[in-house]
Amino acid sequence: MRNKPLRTLALACAAASLMWPAVQAAPATSTVPETWQAPQPHKGSVAELAQWWQQFGEPALPELLAAAQEASPSVAAASTRLAQAQAQRVAAGAGLAPQLSASAGAQRSRPDLASGVLSTGQGGLLFNWELDVFGGQRAARDAAVARQQGAQAQWHEARVSVAAQLAQGVLALRACEASVAQARADAESRQQSLRLTQVLRQAGFESEANAAQLGAGQAQAQAQVLALQASCEREVKGLVALTGVSEEPLRQRLQARSGQLPEPVGLMVGEVPAQVLQQRPDVFAAERQLEAAAADLSEAQAARWPRISLGGSLGRLQVATQGLTQTGTVWSLGPVQISLPLWDGGQRTARSQAAQAALNEARVAYNAVLRTAVREVEQALVGLRVATQRREQAQQALSHSDTVWKATRALEQQGLASGLALEEARRASLQAQTLVVASHQEQVTAWIDLYRALGGGWSLQQEQ
Repeated sequence: MRNKPLRTLALACAAASLMWPAVQAAPATSTVPETWQAPQPHKGSVAELAQWWQQFGEPALPELLAAAQEASPSVAAASTRLAQAQAQRVAAGAGLAPQLSASAGAQRSRPDLASGVLSTGQGGLLFNWELDVFGGQRAARDAAVARQQGAQAQWHEARVSVAAQLAQGVLALRACEASVAQARADAESRQQSLRLTQVLRQAGFESEANAAQLGAGQAQAQAQVLALQASCEREVKGLVALTGVSEEPLRQRLQARSGQLPEPVGLMVGEVPAQVLQQRPDVFAAERQLEAAAADLSEAQAARWPRISLGGSLGRLQVATQGLTQTGTVWSLGPVQISLPLWDGGQRTARSQAAQAALNEARVAYNAVLRTAVREVEQALVGLRVATQRREQAQQALSHSDTVWKATRALEQQGLASGLALEEARRASLQAQTLVVASHQEQVTAWIDLYRALGGGWSLQQEQ
């Protein structure tokens, strides 16, 4: 019966721990609609988000993506925050276990004149365990786990952002290269028109004003070529800065598909918005922040209740005096200490109030992230639908312009149309091609926006 007080204390602690209520985050999901309002894309082939860049239509992109994520300061910062959160999670979990330490000591003394010399030596283990009766330490651990999971999601979000930025840069370069080719063809056509007009002017069939007007148009076309070439150079410089790859190797990797815009495969959008939003790392991170805030409140509330700790030791002791030596095991269990907060000037109450306010703030932020996520998906779907329709209309316009150009060329070969009319029809076809390139770029941009809005293939099971 000597251990009855300890058993009674343990049972009381266990009962109190089970009775202590935990604060629930209670995330509100009323802001998520039941269905999408914008129409979903319909494509013959559908790619998984995580492997989408492999089927983007730009062979150099996956390799450049790895380089960009390696060089990105935002990804590096997110990785550092993740490492900190992982360390804090380990530290918070360690608080639940007993703390064990080793000690050793030796002493040689003569306490008084009547005694001989006394030599003692001792080594052993000391432990101290704060019993988590009211769940404060468990709440701290849960908060650390939630923050670590949120940091993991934010790390992936940073990688998705870099991927989208790189894809936009490569797309802009390809569109610029295509525009340069069209601008050169337009300048050549205007040069041909100017040459024909000058011949006709010398024969007296064209005025000086018409020749001067065509000359001005040809000079403007050449200036447009130079401006587009400079724009392409700026796009290359931007990709160098984004990927950290030297300019010459970067140009070599991108040279094979110069002027060819990518044709990414389609993405599937889930029917149920709530399931789609579960794929977004920012939504998951906001939910984990809400859970962490609820755990912080539980920890603050638990600090207002007594703290119970148990200590003890186990070791070997050797005592030597006047030729006699004794060695044996020594141990102790206790003391059991109970610390009851009586008055702290309102510090603990203020901490609880601050934690409650932080929980309310996290709940508001979570709902705001949900609304933003829904808006971004809806806007991406609308943008994709409009861009697809615009590209179809641009293709039709190009088809009609090509028909006119081919018919004019046939007439010109039969002597029924002038060279000037042929070049005018050719420039109209080139303008239609410019519209096709712009609408193509707009559609691919919309696919990239949808990729980002859907979370970029994130899942909780992913590890860095």
